[in-house]
Amino acid sequence: MYAIVEINGQQFKAEEGKKLFVNHLQNAEDGQTVEFDKVLLVDADGTVTVGAPTVDGAKVVAEVASKLVKGDKVLIFHKKRRKGYRKLNGYRHQFTELVIKQVIA
Repeated sequence: MYAIVEINGQQFKAEEGKKLFVNHLQNAEDGQTVEFDKVLLVDADGTVTVGAPTVDGAKVVAEVASKLVKGDKVLIFHKKRRKGYRKLNGYRHQFTELVIKQVIA
């Protein structure tokens, strides 16, 4: 059984026991359970239920494994040829690691 759930404006495939790295959740703490009720699709052993826009009564229960996980460094390089202009910038995206505990449909 799996569900397509919307978390922070992005869609994820949620299955029991699966780890998800979602955009940083501000009010989450380590070990806390969170529920997401914006379930767009549920597949229960071949029976697919598509919501319009969401499936009524369906939710995904997850546990916060790690509040803050930093992603790989992304480098942004700007250059204008023959002008001596070079600029290097970089950042690391912040994620929250979730472990899916239960898919309720």
